[in-house]
This record gives sequence, structure tokens and C-alpha cells, in this order.
Amino acid sequence: MLAALVTVGALVFGMGGPAGELQRGLDGVVGIGAVAEVRSGGEVWRGSSGVAELGSSRKVPVNGRFRAGSISKTFVATVVLQLVGEGRLRLDDSVERWLPGVVPNGANITVRQLLNHTSGLFDYKNTLSMPPNPEFYTYQYRTWTAAEQIQRALAHPPVFDKPGTQFSYSNTNYLLAGEIIQNVTGRTYGEEIERRLIRPLGLGGTTMPGTSTYLRGPHLHGYVPKDGGLIDFTEMNPSLFGASGELISTTRDLNRFFAALLGGRLLPAPLLHEMKQPGVEGGTYGLGLSWHRTACGVEVYGNDGDALAYQAYSYATEDTRRQVTIAVTPNFRTNPDESVEAFVDQAICD
Repeated sequence: MLAALVTVGALVFGMGGPAGELQRGLDGVVGIGAVAEVRSGGEVWRGSSGVAELGSSRKVPVNGRFRAGSISKTFVATVVLQLVGEGRLRLDDSVERWLPGVVPNGANITVRQLLNHTSGLFDYKNTLSMPPNPEFYTYQYRTWTAAEQIQRALAHPPVFDKPGTQFSYSNTNYLLAGEIIQNVTGRTYGEEIERRLIRPLGLGGTTMPGTSTYLRGPHLHGYVPKDGGLIDFTEMNPSLFGASGELISTTRDLNRFFAALLGGRLLPAPLLHEMKQPGVEGGTYGLGLSWHRTACGVEVYGNDGDALAYQAYSYATEDTRRQVTIAVTPNFRTNPDESVEAFVDQAICD
């Protein structure tokens, strides 16, 4: 259990003991800055390490916002499953049914296969330039449409021929899922996420920014490599990611969302069960939800996200009694994954 807690304003902090150990663990996470929230039963610890902005000594705010990348996929998948629960579409509907003429072989690809990455569709992200290619830096303020990104992907052949037989992670799948949400509801996926998830759950630090380039409120600055150094990429047009990764959030909000999801507040039990089924035998990715086993053998569910200048990770035990969310601004010298995994193990197992 975490140590006793004291409330300061709207925040809750652990005092001494295991809470001090969590801070030391967070200090060991590799990056420019990091922020985390750990929940154990009714107890909450929030902490940060590093700096919020290079060239300053300003601490990372414990309520700071960050780009959550592919954790967006869990939000999108939850909306799709809610629509399934309402009888407005089926997981085994074809892509052709909802997006006629858009995807070659769309009659043989299902909504389920989009969500669990077994469609075989080429990942549009692999058509984009990445640092240090000079073209990448032109993306910072450019607006992209889902149709444009989808067409870039479909210009390439599928990575395997028979949908549903293999797992191949593709951001294209979620661009298509976002378009299906709009065709079913008449509202954009961002509007549906706001209406169905963000407002009802009181996720005050969470937004679907669309084409807005800003991170409003307290936040971490994020960076990407250029010319042997780093440049500030905090402001950027998130339409580059669209439904596959545009979410902005906080550690508190992501813990609250996954507690509601895994606690059965957002989906009927049969659909939550579907969400936890791997797309291929032995896999660790279901319908917008992933899982892995910690060092102590406890399985945790959630997702992680890479938004270029930010990396985020959010996991909970199946009963939601233990949760951890952490966001890191990488330094691009050392991958933070290993140190984050150690912190997740510490938060879940100790």
C-alpha cells in the first residue's frame, strides 16, 4: 500500500515511505521530463521529474497535459463498441458496408479487424518522412485529412493477403474507424468522444484538438531531433495523427478513463469481454486495448502512445485497484521504454 496521504488544494500527494520510493523510481525514468499518477485502492500518488522546458529549471507540473498518442485508439474503440451496444453497427460489419468504395477488398475486412489490427492494411505512418528528413519539419503546422492519409496508405499493397489471419499494427485502421463513427452518427469521432466519454467522466484536462496546434493549460514541452540537437515541437497540428493518436490528456484523466472502462461503466460486460480478446491467438492486443504481464506476474490492461515529442503509458489491473499512468518527453538519446517498464512494475507490484 502507498503511504498516508495529504491533500494540498485539488491534488493528493503521498508522504514518505513507499511514496518516496515511487519518486525515486520516477527520477530514474529516462527523458527530459516525466509526470505520473499511481493509484492503489483509494490512495493516490502524483509526482514529476526533470524539467517542463529545456533551458529552464521549471518543474514538470503534476497536472500537466501531454499528447497521448495511440491511447486515443482506446477512446475510439470504446465509442465504436458503444455504437455496437446500441445496435447501430456490428463488429462483423464490413468496411465496405460503412465506407463504400474506399478500401480495396473492403467487403472482406470487418470493423473488428480494424480495431484489433488484423486487417492487413498498410500503415500510413510508414509513408511519412521522419527526423532527420527535412520534409518532416514541414508537418508541424500542416493540416491533413483522414481521406488524404488513407489514400497514402492504400497506394501500397496490404502487408498480408487474408484479413483476420495475422496481426500487423496499422494506424490506418483507426483513421477508417474514425470515418465509420462519423458515417454512423453524423458527428465526427472527436465530437462523439467528447460527448460520450470526456464530458460524462469529467475529464477536464482531456481534449480532441482536431487541427488546433496548442497545448493549453499547464503542460510539458516536447522536442524532436534536428541538426544534432532538439527543437521544440510542443505546438503541432495533430491532424497528422487524427483518430489514430490526436488525444491530449493528463495522468489523472487517463487513470479515471481506464478505471471507468475496465470497471464496466462504459460498456456492457459482453462488449468489454470482446475488447479483451486478442486479434490472433496468443496476442496481447484486443479491440483498442493492450495488456502485458508485470515482473510480479500481475497482468495489466491499457495502452501506450507515441506522439513524436511525447510518449505516454496507462495501465491498470483488471479489478482497477492498482493503476499507473506516466508520460515522458524523450531526449532521443535513450529510449525510455525500459525505464518506464521498471516504473510500471514498481507501481503495480510493490
